[in-house]
Amino acid sequence: MFTGIVEELGTIKTVTKGANSAVLKVAAATVLSDAKQGDSICVNGVCLTVVGLTSAGFSADVMAETLLRSNLGELRPGDRVNLERALRSSDRLGGHMVSGHIDGVGNIRSIQRQDIANVFTVAAPENVMRYIIEKGSIAIDGISLTVVDYSEDSFRVSIIPHTAVSTTLGFKKEGAKVNLESDLIAKYVEKLFPGAKGKPPLTKGFLAEHGFM
Repeated sequence: MFTGIVEELGTIKTVTKGANSAVLKVAAATVLSDAKQGDSICVNGVCLTVVGLTSAGFSADVMAETLLRSNLGELRPGDRVNLERALRSSDRLGGHMVSGHIDGVGNIRSIQRQDIANVFTVAAPENVMRYIIEKGSIAIDGISLTVVDYSEDSFRVSIIPHTAVSTTLGFKKEGAKVNLESDLIAKYVEKLFPGAKGKPPLTKGFLAEHGFM
């Protein structure tokens, strides 16, 4: 589990591709301070397991499912990536609950300057948009952000200068692909709520039967 508060920008050193997999070697510093083999590190919003560790970086395996559902397959040596260590129970939850499991890949449709902020319009697939609400949370490349507003197929977020210099969004261009993770709680609520995926709809009869009326 992560918070979406990026700790540092790492650099891709090598990408070794298999038939349906890849091994990433990432140069880093901050996230290595207490890292050990088997730990989880969030790379551009994707939870990866440390399989190799040196004083200057770490390596992680990327399986076919991850390559299919994220933009990690497009990474090249020299690319910068957002890095975050797994949340400890004693840490402050500065962002929101991020699992590191990508729901889909979005596309930066436009970037507009508004005083100190940059406002990003991100086109997203339907399975992500269904959980988007105004002032709700969304993770973009592992960054916890607040939704400004949304339309049928896209949403907007606004980033402050600190976020721009501390994450990959500071140098993303229009047309870039970004990893998206919907709000975790919203997905569980939908799963359990009446009317979701074959469950009976919420009616007066249902409320009365369960003591709400």
